[in-house]
Amino acid sequence: MIAAAAVVAAVAAVAGVAVPGVAVAAPARAPTPGFTAAQRAVLHGIARDTWRFYAADVDPVTHLPLDNLGPGATRGAYTSAANVGVYLWAVVSARDLGLISSARADRLAGATLREVARVKRYDGFLYQWYDTANGAVLSNPGQTDCTETTPAQDNCWFVSAVDNGWYASGLIEARQALPGVRALADRLLAPMDFSIFYDNRPQTDCNVNASLPGDPPTGQMYGGFYVDQGPAGYHNSALYSDPRIAMYIGMGRHQMPGDVWWRSWRTAPPPRCATDPASSDPGAGYWHTYTDPVSGRRFPVWEGHYAYPGSSLTFVPTFAGGMFEGLMANLVVPETTWGPHSFGLDDERWAEVQVRYATQALHFPVWGMSPSSTADDAGAYGGFGVEGQAFGTSSPLAWCATCATETTVSPHASAIALPVLGSTALANLQALRTDYPGIYTSDGGFYDAVNAVTGSIGHRRLVLDQSMIMAALDDALEDGALQRRFAADPESWAARLYLSTERMSIG
Repeated sequence: MIAAAAVVAAVAAVAGVAVPGVAVAAPARAPTPGFTAAQRAVLHGIARDTWRFYAADVDPVTHLPLDNLGPGATRGAYTSAANVGVYLWAVVSARDLGLISSARADRLAGATLREVARVKRYDGFLYQWYDTANGAVLSNPGQTDCTETTPAQDNCWFVSAVDNGWYASGLIEARQALPGVRALADRLLAPMDFSIFYDNRPQTDCNVNASLPGDPPTGQMYGGFYVDQGPAGYHNSALYSDPRIAMYIGMGRHQMPGDVWWRSWRTAPPPRCATDPASSDPGAGYWHTYTDPVSGRRFPVWEGHYAYPGSSLTFVPTFAGGMFEGLMANLVVPETTWGPHSFGLDDERWAEVQVRYATQALHFPVWGMSPSSTADDAGAYGGFGVEGQAFGTSSPLAWCATCATETTVSPHASAIALPVLGSTALANLQALRTDYPGIYTSDGGFYDAVNAVTGSIGHRRLVLDQSMIMAALDDALEDGALQRRFAADPESWAARLYLSTERMSIG
């Protein structure tokens, strides 16, 4: 234990990590994209118009954010843990950007959190869906409130790891930014124990265990938990996807060991952990053994990567090719500052992959594909992303090359690239408004989706996607404001430590 503590202290001193009992330097400020005064005015105008969406979106009685609005008068009167968390981001961002006062931000966040404190939860975690009219747990959007009393593997009993990770991130931002709600946010965070999502069964160096039924990837994070039943039977194996927010927070709360970081996969490893990198298809890479900076245990990690066809651009893929799978975490966790040789670098590479693929392989005039509404008024939701389908089966760009379609562009995808691409991302937002003028209005900002070829627009707005836009604008205009608040929180130490420890094969 003494040796492990010494390792923590040594790495903390180098990385600037806030570990109890270890004095470290102040966190580095995130680099500010070089926007001109005119560009800043455009971005601030988008923030102002986007903020107007929330006046219609938040239920006036329960103060819960609705999942979506539109097309027309349609209201998606249901919400989730993720929706609540990112709505808190939006409130903090509106305050940072001068759109509302600090007192108004306290009132808005406080009203929502008091309702959250009233609804049914499981050890602090929020269930999958809630009825925004009365706060009851909902079986599914458009269906009835839950009344069943016998545990079942359905949404009446399910808590999601990733959704509750975003919820917890919103509580962390709120308690750091809004003194008026800090005590309430602390109380809501206190019972949340992310260890329920950690697969603590015996591990092997292959990240799978043939001695257990199904040869499962032990040491990784389950996708969720069924109340009174146990973990969901699947894992969030791809580390560079949005579930990593729950890992950052679970490790930061000392509820998950560093094993979850090293046992999750950057790319699919070689078959049965073969040591020949050529056996890993379609990527390349090498085995590297890391010493965990907290436990002192050693872990072999396949530092694999993909290469963009015809170029030297290497990257670690997301699971299904969506932009927010890669870049959403960077809105709150300063990955680009803390992980310049790991996920911070990969955030930049993934944004470049998105730009190249949409404009060069698909020949779209705009880029940015991510799960969003469909580009029509059916009011549906679709999995959209960059998977490399234009290259055939030989050059996939995501773990799953058949999980998404490549037809739809969503404005939130280029907005969340603002902190890493700067004016390039802004130019794409401006092109969306110019080339597809119906995609934007002053009473809510961008609609959620457009077919870049036909120009068909989905006249719907999602609180998740609008809130990502608000957060990205806050970070871009206010020197990484949300990132800096997360960095100031005691629970951020693990994210900083593990991001700075790893050196990926991409550079």
